[in-house]
Amino acid sequence: MADRHSRSADVSTGGPGVTSSHARPAGATASTGVLDGQPGGNAPVPPDFRTNGGGLGGGGALPRRKGFGAESMFRGLTLAAGTMVLVIIVAITVFLIAKAVPALRADDANFLTETDWFANESPPRFGIAALAYGTVISAVIALAVAVPIALGIALYLSHYAHQRIATALGFMIDLLAAVPSVVFGLWGLIVFVEPVRDFSVWLNKYFSWIPLFGGDGPFGRSLMLGGLVLAIMVLPIITSLSREVFMQTPTANEEAALALGSTKWEMIRTAVLPYGRPGVIASVMLGLGRALGETIALAMTLGFINEISPNIIKNGGNTIAANIANGFGEAGELGRGALIASGLVLFTITLIVNMIARAIIYRRREFTESAA
Repeated sequence: MADRHSRSADVSTGGPGVTSSHARPAGATASTGVLDGQPGGNAPVPPDFRTNGGGLGGGGALPRRKGFGAESMFRGLTLAAGTMVLVIIVAITVFLIAKAVPALRADDANFLTETDWFANESPPRFGIAALAYGTVISAVIALAVAVPIALGIALYLSHYAHQRIATALGFMIDLLAAVPSVVFGLWGLIVFVEPVRDFSVWLNKYFSWIPLFGGDGPFGRSLMLGGLVLAIMVLPIITSLSREVFMQTPTANEEAALALGSTKWEMIRTAVLPYGRPGVIASVMLGLGRALGETIALAMTLGFINEISPNIIKNGGNTIAANIANGFGEAGELGRGALIASGLVLFTITLIVNMIARAIIYRRREFTESAA
């Protein structure tokens, strides 16, 4: 009794009299006391148990990470690729600024508010206002026409059309993206200009009270013609990407909506469109980038009158990219610097548009992650 009492006291106080079962590593059997084939409660603890935590469920040290492997190499390559993109963007910015500053210093007008472009005269007088206006308006017209049509085609291919029809039609739309822009420009100048002129006359006859369709003509090579040609050019980009996004909608979401009694359109409106909204926004922004930077097609279809007017059907209009394409060959040193300065403005507009798009997509990311 006395011996049992002293052992119990030692255990409760944590003194040197703690039983040998407390010295065993985690996972050893307390009832038998067997450790590595040695019976008894006072078996010695092997070195592996002392250094590695026992290896039987204890808190042993984690295995060392390999110094270099495929994962490390891939991480380094991706980091280098991302860094290279940033370096290229910074290099382009520095180049544009360095070439544009001398021309901006020699400009006899306000570069941001002047509408005329006489960069090769003495003294030079040029501004970006009319060119930036034409660039934005033509891109807006293109998106206003292309986005609804592209989304309708994408939904039809992904949820309504038979598989064979969807495959064939999708292939044809993808081929449309491979047509060179100069072909679109020639087609717009030779073939499409007549229907657009007739349509502009009709709009002017019945809706001239709207500033967009006012004026006395002539009509034809206008911002509307350029915007419609751009709409055809950006249509395959938006359609292809939106179709892929709609097809990635989880089947469980669609089936849940149908199980609740939704019609096909209600299922699309409540399950497909909300899930694919970030992807649709990204595809629209890619189309907008194509429209903002298009050169040859607009150089062939616009009337090249530098003015800021709400009228989109009368002859005129110009864009930054088209002005660079038409004027770079005949420009002198100062004129080329002025064109590079306008390119800097276009670069800034494109960068701002992409930043806005990324902000919108980031705000919708939580919904996408929860739906996935």
